[in-house]
Amino acid sequence: MRILLEAEIKGRDEATRRNHRKQAQLPSGKTFESWKEEDSSIPVPTQHALMTLEWISRAENLACAGPSGTGKSHLAEALANKAIDQGMKVSWFTLESLTAHLGRATVDNTVPKAVAKITRSDLIVVDDIGMLPSGQAAAEAFYRVIDAAYERRSVIVTSNLHPSGFDSIMPKTLATAAVDRLLHHAHIVLTEGSSLRLTQATTGQGVQPLDPAG
Repeated sequence: MRILLEAEIKGRDEATRRNHRKQAQLPSGKTFESWKEEDSSIPVPTQHALMTLEWISRAENLACAGPSGTGKSHLAEALANKAIDQGMKVSWFTLESLTAHLGRATVDNTVPKAVAKITRSDLIVVDDIGMLPSGQAAAEAFYRVIDAAYERRSVIVTSNLHPSGFDSIMPKTLATAAVDRLLHHAHIVLTEGSSLRLTQATTGQGVQPLDPAG
């Protein structure tokens, strides 16, 4: 009986994780299995501290900023996958997809309901801020989620800009208010160096070698 109960619980937990992963809509399936900590410019002790996910239990945030290709999104997705493995719920957006999501809710006046649903997740990720200029709608969407999550849920943002520079790509008042809340309880991690993607591409590591024999 004990074995049957343990098997049932294990199966239920696995089904819950599958469901959480499906709902999170993570972009590429990157985990810490493919993460090479020695290639990252982030100090190894910092990497290990983030991997514990203890900061999520304290509703602390993570702001990861640095040049394109330096591992920001990989780290964010690996953390998100680990959070799901530990039974947490995750919501993943780019700033553009978040803006579109809340834009659709604006049409039928369900924005508060949509924001409330997002902030039921234990971890909210907004990836790649700053890659494109952001207008009023994007700034409002970002502010709404950051404000609703403030001191209640953890947020990861990744950007090629330091958050203090978000007012250069979105309206200053909203950017300042959002960043103030975001950074109040945040770990700020800066990446540097050349693009890991470009390095892999130029050394032939980005693809499987072609077989001339076909």
